[in-house]
Amino acid sequence: MDWCRGEKLGHGTFAQVNLAIPRSQSSFLHPLMAVKSCGVSLSSSLLTEKLILEDLKDCPQIIRCYGDSYSFENGDKLYNVLLEYASGGSLADSLKLSSDRTLPEAQVRRYTKALLKGLHYIHKFGYVHCDLKPQNILLSSDGGVKIADFGLAKRGGGASCELRGTPMYMSPEMVAGSEQGAPADVWALGCVVAEMASGSPAWSCSDIAALLMRIGVGEEVPEIPGGLSAEGRDFLDKCFVKDPRGRWTAEMLLNHPFVFGEEEMEGCDAVRSGEEKMASSASPRCPFDFEEWSCSLASPADSWSVSMAEERLRGLINVAGNSPIWSSTDDWFTIR
Repeated sequence: MDWCRGEKLGHGTFAQVNLAIPRSQSSFLHPLMAVKSCGVSLSSSLLTEKLILEDLKDCPQIIRCYGDSYSFENGDKLYNVLLEYASGGSLADSLKLSSDRTLPEAQVRRYTKALLKGLHYIHKFGYVHCDLKPQNILLSSDGGVKIADFGLAKRGGGASCELRGTPMYMSPEMVAGSEQGAPADVWALGCVVAEMASGSPAWSCSDIAALLMRIGVGEEVPEIPGGLSAEGRDFLDKCFVKDPRGRWTAEMLLNHPFVFGEEEMEGCDAVRSGEEKMASSASPRCPFDFEEWSCSLASPADSWSVSMAEERLRGLINVAGNSPIWSSTDDWFTIR
């Protein structure tokens, strides 16, 4: 791959990002790329990022990787990863340019839906991003949203004594050093959504030690912006659940009204119209239509409370007067 280094776009702890301009357009499909570079001795994280991006190459909400190379510059041997160039900059830049550092709710919804699609894809492949934040969310010229910077990404599951990510966006379980899985990314997504809506980080704390204590100890969660719609506030409620077992997944959140697109809303309207004709039916409209479900966090042994949902399900079944044994788990099976 024959390219030349252009202007600096940004930098991280170990790597720097520049424009990469192909010397020959015949060998590249894109006139501009970004190149992420670091010294070979510090390249393990960048090597990992390149491998992960190759696994996730088919998701339009994740920045594309075009390959890697080595170069000698100013006496140093560098490892370079060529990436898709997002001309719109980062979400953090977009928020800074806004007069009140916020985005209109319609735009927040659109960005959130794109991020959920990207996270769902990441989690489906068994990865956790571990550092989702506005600086690592890039915007393309057509308004697309791209998740970038997988330098701290890892395979999901397993405890770790290493703190990964940026404290302001860390989940309680990451701070506590317990299992670091997909729910941690959902918590970080909630922090990003709250920041887009309020113009300020989800936590207001300048002392890192005090911030980590607030996140990891007790029941405090980030304040939900008052200007959000009821759907937006409920969405964040599902993200900001201290126990990761009760936190909604990216796949579940894609079905939340806050991120429904127009086509989904039209579908819901048709369903509601049908329900009006069957007013006596208490059948749920979707897997999440049990409003009484709640997560009890009183002890680690607690689980989802479904007593009211049981009653709702009883009304759906009539087995010749023979009531099923709801408390038994022997004959349950999972369907999708």
